[in-house]
Amino acid sequence: MDLDFAQLRTFATVLDEGTFEGAAAVLRVTPSAVSQRIKSLEQHVGQVLLRRTRPVSATAAGEVVMRLARQVARLEQDTSEELGLGADTGSYATIPLVVNADSMSTWMLRALARMPVRYRALFELHREDEFHSTDLLRDGTVMAAVTSVPEPVQGCTSEKLGAMRYHAMASVDFAERWFPEGMTPTELREAPMLTFDRKDDMQDRFVRKRTRRRLNPPRNYVPGALEFVEAARLGLGWAMLPDAMVADTTDLVSLAPDDPIAVPLYWQRWRLDSPVLDALTDAVRRTAREVLH
Repeated sequence: MDLDFAQLRTFATVLDEGTFEGAAAVLRVTPSAVSQRIKSLEQHVGQVLLRRTRPVSATAAGEVVMRLARQVARLEQDTSEELGLGADTGSYATIPLVVNADSMSTWMLRALARMPVRYRALFELHREDEFHSTDLLRDGTVMAAVTSVPEPVQGCTSEKLGAMRYHAMASVDFAERWFPEGMTPTELREAPMLTFDRKDDMQDRFVRKRTRRRLNPPRNYVPGALEFVEAARLGLGWAMLPDAMVADTTDLVSLAPDDPIAVPLYWQRWRLDSPVLDALTDAVRRTAREVLH
């Protein structure tokens, strides 16, 4: 099946911008030209690729085409750089990634900063729970992911980076008030708990591991990595916190120092022969080796 590169580029731009008008402005063509390219692409593959909502979204078939469009764009840019055609125009290589919040707050930015300047790399970071991040790889939104899913997404490679170790932590006053006898099932049922968002089950996993029961304690939702730690410091609840974020703190205590949870992390990326992705993978691998268990 021969697909037109201009149509693929237009398709990806429409999804990136969310509207035909936004894509037209980026591509410097009229909205009608964008619409025609999308219609021609859909006719060529024989399937509807876009849901005409605001913002537009990809159908299941559109996700497959989106992944191809991203890969073609990456290969085009790599080829341009290798031929010396990119540097003169001041072009940059934008790499969309998905990373879990704790990795982003503790070590991922350090890895990105290690990218050699010659690759002129920019990054579009998406934040997602480590057990759900492969969805963005699967639909073509990102080129690489830090994830806890070891099985590679189709068309991707997967390698283990290490593990983040989490401990149950709370402020001194909170621990004295709610856990005077330790983290017993009764106290765990009653003590307020911090949760990052509705996808976060880290604290619940610890409770099940600790008690062999499914409890439903009161909880505060705090969807920000640094704010999550601060909420624990302020006594809003207990939480599972990674070593790297609380290593030097003096105002939090470990509630179960001998009972951590280790969360394995993997690096999944497109299976492409891309110098930029290779360099990024090397930077991620080296930094993870320094930080993760």
